[in-house]
This record gives sequence, structure tokens and C-alpha cells, in this order.
Amino acid sequence: MSTSSEGVCSSAFVHPTALCDAGCSVGARTKIWHFVHVAAGASIGADCILGQGCYVAPTATIGDGCKLQNHVSVYDGVTLEAGVFCGPSVVFTNVSHPRAHVSRKQAYERTVVRRGASIGANATIVCGVTIERFAFVAAGAVVTHDVAAFALVQGVPARQVGWVCSCGVPLGEGDEPSCVDCGRRHRVCAGALEELA
Repeated sequence: MSTSSEGVCSSAFVHPTALCDAGCSVGARTKIWHFVHVAAGASIGADCILGQGCYVAPTATIGDGCKLQNHVSVYDGVTLEAGVFCGPSVVFTNVSHPRAHVSRKQAYERTVVRRGASIGANATIVCGVTIERFAFVAAGAVVTHDVAAFALVQGVPARQVGWVCSCGVPLGEGDEPSCVDCGRRHRVCAGALEELA
């Protein structure tokens, strides 16, 4: 395989087996590892890591500081904001009703993963949803609806089972849980969690 330098920042690392098509954009200090394919038109921010076998589609956008472990495909219509983590083999979709014999390229649905969210290994994110900031999707979950900020979801289909701190640690019960790891204080109000100053 070959690597094109067009659109790839000079301080980025691209493994010799990776393919970055002309017309893609790769930010400073980003690391692109074995057998990754970044398509023309794709946009990847600075300080990202893309593990072995990842794919980034032409209209996909990956923000600064994202980490994609091995074999994650970010398809057309998917946006990952800054600081998103995707575990190995996370699956994104872009069409609700796929058929091999029916072309639905004009029906791609937008999927957004907001800043700081984490998605565990082998989770599936059905197109058209928004995962809000600092949410945590457990490994193997199938997300079919929007996920609230700081929500911890798991299962098939994914259901909220608690809250997490922005540092990623699950929070305890109550209306004002504190994080046992970083000490941040929170308030649960009207079904939403907010961090307190």
C-alpha cells in the first residue's frame, strides 16, 4: 500500500501499510497505524490515534484527540467530536434499512458522538442517533436512541443504568453524586446530570 502526503500534516505518523487518499485531511501529531484507509474527503483532527484496520469514509469527521482502537469503521454521515474513544470493533451504520440490491446512498443518516464520549468494544451505534458529551456506552451495547450527556448505557437495546463522571468513572446513587476518583461534584435534575463548579 502507499501513502499520499497531500492533506496529511507533516507531523502526523502514517504507517507504511496505511492508505491516506489524496484529498483527505489529517491533523498534527495524529498516528495512523497498520492497514488503515482514510478516504478522500475524510477529516481527522490533531492528536488522534487510529488503530489497525480502521476505515474513515469520505464525509466522516473525527475531531481532535480521538482514539479509535482496532477495526473501527467511521462511515459517511458520522461525526466524532473531540476526545471520543471507540473500543475495538465498534460498529457505526449509516442506513436504517440496508439491502444489498437497493442503493440508499441518498438516505444516509447523520450520527453524532459528542465531546468526550466513550464507546466500548463491539458496541453498535445505529444511524441517526446522537450520543451526548461524556456519555459512556458499555461494550456490546446496541444504541438505537439518543444517549444523554454523562449517561451510562448498556444492553441490547441499550438502556440507561446510571451516570458517569467526565473522567469516566461511574457515579453513585443520589441527587448530588461525587466522583470517587477525581472528586467532581454533580447534580441530577429533571433527568439530566450537570457538573457543579
